[in-house]
Amino acid sequence: MPLGLIALALGGFGIGLTEFVIMGLLPEVSADFQITEATAGWLISGYALSVVIGALFLTAGVTHLPRKPVLASLMVLFIAGNLLCAIAPDYSTMMIGRIIAALCHGAFFGIGAVVAADMVAPNKKAGAIAIMFTGLTAANVLGVPLGTLLGQHAGWRSTFWAITGVGVVALVGILILVPTISHERSGGLRGELQAFKSRQVWLSIAVTVLGYGGVFGAFTYIAFTLTNVSGFAATSVPWLLILLGVGLFIGNALGGKAADKNVDKTLMVILPALVVILAVFALTATNQPLTLASLFLLGGIGFATVPGLQMRVMKWATAAPTLASGANIGAFNLGNALGAWLGGVTITAGLGYTSPIWAGAGLTLLAVGVMAFAAVDGRKSETKELSRPAAVDHVAQHEPAIPAAL
Repeated sequence: MPLGLIALALGGFGIGLTEFVIMGLLPEVSADFQITEATAGWLISGYALSVVIGALFLTAGVTHLPRKPVLASLMVLFIAGNLLCAIAPDYSTMMIGRIIAALCHGAFFGIGAVVAADMVAPNKKAGAIAIMFTGLTAANVLGVPLGTLLGQHAGWRSTFWAITGVGVVALVGILILVPTISHERSGGLRGELQAFKSRQVWLSIAVTVLGYGGVFGAFTYIAFTLTNVSGFAATSVPWLLILLGVGLFIGNALGGKAADKNVDKTLMVILPALVVILAVFALTATNQPLTLASLFLLGGIGFATVPGLQMRVMKWATAAPTLASGANIGAFNLGNALGAWLGGVTITAGLGYTSPIWAGAGLTLLAVGVMAFAAVDGRKSETKELSRPAAVDHVAQHEPAIPAAL
């Protein structure tokens, strides 16, 4: 395994901490700045919106630049944003720090996925992407509970100082361990935009929004489900989330290996399985042992989709994958927002705390439909490409063309 993948994973770990650890520190932050819980919540929403903006526009602005220096510069931006959060004298400064840190999120994962894939053999690309995303899963499994614990005992600012330190280590690792890989120029921004002429790129992004939106729709309100439906004590929720995080870690690794063999087949197995586990979870949420099993499987099956979803959009973006890869990272966060919004709508409508899980199952079922269409359409496109040389031979040699095999 190239050591550069470890540096990218460490950067992903820091970014995952920044995104998620604030959820456990909102009470301390709101008390310190003397703001309401809802106002403090904008530190989460503002981050998510900035991720989408950075994934599109910041990635677009750096497509013509060498990727290793870009990754290092993005990590410097990450360090600056978290340092500003650590020393923020007021809420407005804190929000600016969150926005600065978020801008690097989509671009880092988007460009990092391309660099990770370039470090390994063609048949190991999805696995390399999965290793980079392992940092994100580790942030959920270990980083968020430990970061929350640190913030509660040493003050919330200590957590952001720690995240800043993680960023510095990741920056050094990128500079030393990530190789300088030459890549074909895609014609700058204009060349990268050509990738969006592919229907398959758009279909892949749609599957990401719907499929991951389904996972996050269930995940956003999971604490309410566990306490109000399953009957677990509120103090046990962090430990239950670690169980879900372990599933994330395992699913990410196995999903990457499977996607390396066949991306479309992998997604066509995992996405329907995700619909089933969401439905089972919603139906059995009052049973604690079954809830534990559902949590683990939700994490495992839900995150097993991630390497394949990222690899698929890069596959169809062909020679200009950087902006498309960043756009798909934005699609993950758009799915997060969609799932969370839809789950909130169902709760507000009085449908109960299992309703976000049903809403997530519905979104994922839509993803299955889009993915099925994309897979069939993709096979047709590949068949046409494979048939073209045969057609040329037919003209040149006046012999019947041999149909291309799938």
